[in-house]
Amino acid sequence: MGIVGDWLRSRDGAARTSGRLRVGSMASGAEVSLPYVALRGARPGRTLWLHGQVHGDEINGMVAALRFAHGLDPARMAGNLVVTPTGNPQALDARRKRNPYDDLDLDQCYPGSASGLISERVAHALFAEVQGVADVLVNLHTMNPLFDAPPYTVYKVHPESPITEEQVLAAIAPFFPALACRMDVGGKGELPGHIAGALDYQCLAAGICAFMLELGAGSRLQPANVALAEQGFLGLAQRMGIVDGAPAGAAARLRTVSRRGWVTADEGGLFVPRFKAGDQVPAGESIGDLLGLDGSVAPVAPLARDGVLIGLRSDPVVHTGERLAFVAWEWEERPAPAAGLVTAGLVAAAR
Repeated sequence: MGIVGDWLRSRDGAARTSGRLRVGSMASGAEVSLPYVALRGARPGRTLWLHGQVHGDEINGMVAALRFAHGLDPARMAGNLVVTPTGNPQALDARRKRNPYDDLDLDQCYPGSASGLISERVAHALFAEVQGVADVLVNLHTMNPLFDAPPYTVYKVHPESPITEEQVLAAIAPFFPALACRMDVGGKGELPGHIAGALDYQCLAAGICAFMLELGAGSRLQPANVALAEQGFLGLAQRMGIVDGAPAGAAARLRTVSRRGWVTADEGGLFVPRFKAGDQVPAGESIGDLLGLDGSVAPVAPLARDGVLIGLRSDPVVHTGERLAFVAWEWEERPAPAAGLVTAGLVAAAR
């Protein structure tokens, strides 16, 4: 059991604490560590873990999680809340997506290694604390700074996990996502790399209900997205029995995506979109125009099928092969699962 779990299980009454999970040090002697905030409720119950900033430019989730924790009173809680606001502190300080000291994608490094590269060590330090403590974990992300996107979720299904897809969707519903994207862990047509190394997928393998919450664009504070996340945290905490009060509400229906991919530029130029992020674009329509510096205007090739714009490029400067839009190609509307499914089969980690 790790530092956080030991403190939660001490059951010394309702309390709030903060600290750091040490990972190592820099040549200068500066410590590499993961800060945390933990709230232990007056009564035993389940544990909600909010994990921010796996990538260094993902800011909105950090702000939302810290604000949510600040507003809770442990004396009125049954169970626990843990916030690790930055999972990638060196990338945060460098203001870039990946850790500059090994250039690994941290969300492909879990459960990590105690003797690996620095990203693998950071992943190990976090996962050692999460395992056996968290009942539900929200993995907080954004799209990169070049794109606009409405808040949406990404989830995975682990074939050997006791956590079902319906349970994950029940945990997602309080966030009213524009889309709930089921991600192919094989990464086919979507992302390269070791997708099974994502934090939420490894949590599922460990019996922890987990998903990714994507909160708009990176490297900028977006107050509306922060507020939506805070309200979602409250609704999820209520579904888990951690917080009482008037229900915060949840989506009655979810649009679940089974296939998505990128639209890329055939030629360089200045991209001027015809739609906005979140729009559904019919087959045969172009998502925008490329303005050439010679004064030419060329429409982006029309979509071959209907698509929903998960994310749309807002930085107009593009080169051949660069991404213009992230598009959902296949989806369905379905009723959101019942609230009680969030905790069905979960064993409270801290009693």
